[in-house]
Amino acid sequence: MNQNPVLVIGGTGKTGRRVVRQLTERGIPVKSASRKGETRFDWLDDTTWGPALEGVAGVYIVQNDTAPRTREFTEAAARAGVRRLVLLSARGVETPGYYGEDSSTSDAFLAGEAAVRESGLAWTILRPGWFAQNFDEGFFNEGVLAGELRLPAGDGVATWIDVEDIAAVAVAALTEDGHDGQVYELSGPRPVALDEVLSLIEAATGRKASYTALSTDEFVGELVAQGVSAPDAALWAAALHPVASGGEAKVSDGVRRALGRDARDFADFVKDAATAGAWRV
Repeated sequence: MNQNPVLVIGGTGKTGRRVVRQLTERGIPVKSASRKGETRFDWLDDTTWGPALEGVAGVYIVQNDTAPRTREFTEAAARAGVRRLVLLSARGVETPGYYGEDSSTSDAFLAGEAAVRESGLAWTILRPGWFAQNFDEGFFNEGVLAGELRLPAGDGVATWIDVEDIAAVAVAALTEDGHDGQVYELSGPRPVALDEVLSLIEAATGRKASYTALSTDEFVGELVAQGVSAPDAALWAAALHPVASGGEAKVSDGVRRALGRDARDFADFVKDAATAGAWRV
């Protein structure tokens, strides 16, 4: 495996760039792929797929959100001689209603899962919950910096997963034996409410913020007023539905099954992020 590179789709994204770094730290050659990356890859331009797949032993797949083409890609990967696929999916996709009444999110992920399962290649599926890094480099960061996080998340309890752990599981699945055919549901080691999240950030940085629970309609209306399209606002609301409904409070054992250790605690993530300069006052 170490003789051939690993292709990381979305190599500049939250999970992808960490997979690239952790593979590189192991001395494994990597093709970091994105539309403008060192290896050009565009989900909507299949002429970029062949060069990206050339000589590759394994692929870390982050699907295209708007127009998934995972099945066509896995077929191309098999033709190119790829041996192993690791797919980033999402927690709850097999549970009806997990993301509310609209099943499009679950349907897209399940179609991607079916594509890798039926590819004829060795495969591993990762199903993480909400990322801890959404608080310092993602969707929640703006609210934290503004002093108020306004979300349709009910009591706001979730087992936020450190993306470093997601990447570590992906790297293990790409480079080690024993992960083929596994579905790893990934979460942090304990549920943490948004009020505690913000208290931990305040303790580490001095930056104070509060959480305000909104209705779905209020949340969508505010996003649209900020210039977000109504369909995109509805997708964010659907993604937060499992937090509001309590589904994201579940502790999953995927990190321990894959790595033989517990997932990183959210408090440790906050300390590291603050040390790196996140939420600087």
